[in-house]
Amino acid sequence: MVKLATELIHADDHKNRVPDIMTPINVSTTFRYSEDPNQLQAIGDLPGGWYPEGEYIYSRLTHPNAERVEAVFDKILGAETVVYSSGLGAFYALMTHFNPKQVAFGQCYHGVHAILDIHTRNHGLKQLSLKDEDLENLGPGDIVHIETPVNPFGTSSDLKYFAEKAHAKGAILVVDSTFAPPPLQDPFKFGADVVMHSATKYFGGHSDLLAGVLAVKTKDIKKKLIDDRVYLGTNIGNLESYLLLRSLRSYDLRIKKQSDNVFKVVSYLNEHKEEFKALKKIYHSSLQTEPFVKEQLPNGYGPVFVIIVDSEETGKTLPSRLKYFHHATSLGGVESLIEWRAVTDPYVERNLLRVSIGTEDPNDLIEDFKQALLSFE
Repeated sequence: MVKLATELIHADDHKNRVPDIMTPINVSTTFRYSEDPNQLQAIGDLPGGWYPEGEYIYSRLTHPNAERVEAVFDKILGAETVVYSSGLGAFYALMTHFNPKQVAFGQCYHGVHAILDIHTRNHGLKQLSLKDEDLENLGPGDIVHIETPVNPFGTSSDLKYFAEKAHAKGAILVVDSTFAPPPLQDPFKFGADVVMHSATKYFGGHSDLLAGVLAVKTKDIKKKLIDDRVYLGTNIGNLESYLLLRSLRSYDLRIKKQSDNVFKVVSYLNEHKEEFKALKKIYHSSLQTEPFVKEQLPNGYGPVFVIIVDSEETGKTLPSRLKYFHHATSLGGVESLIEWRAVTDPYVERNLLRVSIGTEDPNDLIEDFKQALLSFE
């Protein structure tokens, strides 16, 4: 079987349209029809009511680089994939397609909360927790939405458990695997029906693009998602597709380095936490002891973790005392970030800091944390 590093570079080779080694930027919004009248067909006469892959009309429908991105994702996610203009665009598309009456979810990205609130306001969607008593009330077509590792904590939930609970009721298990993309985690192996990623994060990796992706099990669902995407207006842009393809070529190198780095940084902080007065608690999958964690993450841990500090004031101040961590939101880039998370997330405590580890030397990151934490003594 072809390995991940090779697929990232060659999975879309069959879509080469020019001899350029580097995929060109296709910025056109519209494309010429064939000059041969015999090649023209009315859209109503086409099988399935749409032009086939590889025939381009208008970039809101599809365009060359979007299809190349999907060709790579098909291989590395092991499913049928559809790309979107953002991670939230992907989640909104999922909700539009499946149109559940109930969604069970727990801790997750605050933007997902907001979309579920919109569906509750407009369509009467019932929001359930992940407690057993709520899961027993699920019905066919409902959704269990699991984010694992979870934002912002970077800790893991047992996917097999929730797959069994969902499927026993005819519900759909959706897994947001943004915090542990391949090769770290494959949710399909543990019962996921749909896998989503904010490709803005690790797949993008350079803090310069927005994108999302849904991975589904059948071509039929993929076609319906693409049909919806045409009119939702959430296809990924031309330039973003180009940037995402560039990023995917080096993704394997980056994610392995970031995963190795986070393990070293978290291990150091955990082993020395008694030395730092301001540091109260650390959350990360690598610190969990449940057997399912290592089973789900056999090739390394997600590069995001949380630290809880002694006060809101420390939470606001610590980022400014770090030299190699930018104080900013988002995650997944080659640069390490830290965020006083209350700036953007209304659901977290005010003394919580989210850390996204980049590709710097881990010893420099450790020394930076050490000097910053000791400054509060």
